[in-house]
Amino acid sequence: MRLEEIEAIMLNVGLVVFAGAIFFIIYDLAKKSNAGRFGTIILFFALGLGLAAFLVKTIVVELMEGGGI
Repeated sequence: MRLEEIEAIMLNVGLVVFAGAIFFIIYDLAKKSNAGRFGTIILFFALGLGLAAFLVKTIVVELMEGGGI
């Protein structure tokens, strides 16, 4: 296995861990602020959009460079 393949795998693993950490932080924020069901949904939607934009940017850059996903 070449270094480039290891880097690509670790990038994907790192992004999954990062996304999990972000979702945990949003959940913890909703729980500590007693946001309720609707407030929790709003928090996940609003703060999750930032994470979604980051992930979409990564995918678009990969596609523009000509590599497959």
